[in-house]
Amino acid sequence: MDALKQQVFEANMALPAHRLVTFTWGNVSGIDPTRQWMVIKPSGVRYEQLRPEDMVVVDMAGKVVEGRYRPSSDTATHLALYRHYPSLGGIVHTHSTYATAWAQAGRAIPALGTTHADYFFGEIACTRPLRRWEVEGEYEQQTGQVIIETVGPTEALLRPGVVVSQHGPFCWGRSPDEAVHNAVVLEEVAKMAWLAHSLNPTPRPLDTFLLEKHFLRKHGATAYYGQPEP
Repeated sequence: MDALKQQVFEANMALPAHRLVTFTWGNVSGIDPTRQWMVIKPSGVRYEQLRPEDMVVVDMAGKVVEGRYRPSSDTATHLALYRHYPSLGGIVHTHSTYATAWAQAGRAIPALGTTHADYFFGEIACTRPLRRWEVEGEYEQQTGQVIIETVGPTEALLRPGVVVSQHGPFCWGRSPDEAVHNAVVLEEVAKMAWLAHSLNPTPRPLDTFLLEKHFLRKHGATAYYGQPEP
């Protein structure tokens, strides 16, 4: 568990380093290999004050089993995603500027170029707005459910992130570090898409054959980008 706490701590510290968060507006979690425990950033604690031992361990029902702080207020959202998608090993939530702007506009981030296609197999979806009863009930749990509704039954790692309508981005990966990597990419492609729309209000969507080429050369059985694993 100490190793996972260290991983989650380092992933959380990468958020301000990559300018994805302001004040305490974000969190990263990781799940242990047995999928019995989740480690997550404590709620409302400034990043410059955090230490690895401050990370909070909860069980899959959200009960704190280790840690002196309350866990992130988004804990139930993270847990809902881990329970539904067994391929996920890390989850990130931020309020990064460009991705959040798309969320506030209620718009998916379109796939316009190959940078986007290197990581996301199609547009980055925007969820529907939450209904009153979802917000007034178990809000964070329902946020997870609306993400699951949006991603659907497909492999979540094909499109490792969404923007939650009127809220902000959630990203994921096989590890906390990979989830942060995907969050950085999502923010960059959100910025690129916004700039492209400012130059051309009706940009041409990326051709399917080019999207497939760029995604599959980095992912899957026939990938050839980068170096082989030692």
